[in-house]
Amino acid sequence: MLELSQKTNLLEERNLHYPLQDVEDPNLYREIYDYESVPKIMFNHRRVPIGMPSEIWITDTSFRDGQQSQDPYTPEQIRDLFRLMSRLGGPWGIIRQTEFFVYSEKDRKAVELCRDLGLRFPEITTWIRANRNDFQLVKDLGIRETGILVSCSDYHIFKKMKKTRSEAMKMYLDAVSLAFESGVMPRCHLEDITRADFYGFVVPFVNALMNMSRDAGIPVKIRACDTMGYGVPYPEVALPRSVPGIIYGLQHYSDVESEYLEWHGHNDFYKAVTNAATAWLYGACAVNCSLLGIGERTGNIPLEAMCFEYAAMRGSLDGMDTTAITDIARYFRDEIGYSIPPMTPFVGRSFNMTRAGIHADGLMKDEEIYSIFNTRKLLNRPASVMIGPNSGLAGIAYWINQNYQLAPEEMLDKQSPLVVAMKEWIDAQFAGGRQSSLSVNELEKRIEELSQGRLGRL
Repeated sequence: MLELSQKTNLLEERNLHYPLQDVEDPNLYREIYDYESVPKIMFNHRRVPIGMPSEIWITDTSFRDGQQSQDPYTPEQIRDLFRLMSRLGGPWGIIRQTEFFVYSEKDRKAVELCRDLGLRFPEITTWIRANRNDFQLVKDLGIRETGILVSCSDYHIFKKMKKTRSEAMKMYLDAVSLAFESGVMPRCHLEDITRADFYGFVVPFVNALMNMSRDAGIPVKIRACDTMGYGVPYPEVALPRSVPGIIYGLQHYSDVESEYLEWHGHNDFYKAVTNAATAWLYGACAVNCSLLGIGERTGNIPLEAMCFEYAAMRGSLDGMDTTAITDIARYFRDEIGYSIPPMTPFVGRSFNMTRAGIHADGLMKDEEIYSIFNTRKLLNRPASVMIGPNSGLAGIAYWINQNYQLAPEEMLDKQSPLVVAMKEWIDAQFAGGRQSSLSVNELEKRIEELSQGRLGRL
């Protein structure tokens, strides 16, 4: 049957039907995943159209997936991070939702502390086991949406759950039915979708979910979970690894509206951010992230990265306060005791710091030469330099000007006697065999001695 598409305004075939393929043996895609070698990227040269939704947003899993990879946060820490996340997401809710466990008294206390803040965004959702008691718990808490695990690859169905595809599908549909009976909106987490038989299981399963949703009058969200980070963003890549193919397929063959389609990725192959942006481009409204990318194994999609990816794609921050990212990083270091790798973009101590003297010379002439954007404005962190054996006169001058926040008329240049004297002292330090960079305290002490407390007059 031909039908005029509301999205493309073109006549399209709508009688495509993919029944469940209840195979005897699991499809493990051994030609791609043989386990003894690097997973292969297979191309089929089929392109799908870009279809960026009119509105896109970020959801958060810091208090669910993020907590599973380190010491759990206290309820008070969750409240503080929730407040900072709300400030970062801004009044329009670019960070739309975050998910919580609700099993323990501590979990529920965290939910209540966050609710008591009275913030509109992010909306509080949950993640539960698929049983009647858990759905009732969510309903009793007055939470309208919850995540449910519905693993969709044969690795999980056959090897982990010891079921057939039809048995797994029945179990999942029964769980969703319980959610509908409880009046809770289910968010189905299609775990391991990048190793799943897309047309043999994923599409028929999601089609069944959509039919149930229409009958119940309650929406179902579909979260496509790249559990192992196998997703690939390139055009013409074949399923099951194709991010464009997965997002397009869920829309085109299962009628999942963009508003109810979400991508959740991991960073095992360094593709988490690019895959998430690709999901946006091809039609998913939401990408699911965690603060600082903290999550299982190599981590989730870093939430702060997607804030900047959003701004790059939309041309606007749309109310986001990105200076909150610096406060979030500081909170993780100072209050939680989390060690952030120094080179981590946007949040690491060294992300906008240069060690090379020639770069510092460029920073002195025009900060824009070696700084990715105005980090002072967008992150409340000025570009900086680290003093070491390769800093040179320019690096030392730049460090002094920044560290002491000298006014333009007070700033030192490469020829200033204090800068020259500091370079001689620094060169002597490293000529004596020193390997480590100089600390702020060491530098300030020596500057005090050389300037006799009269910085900038030498």
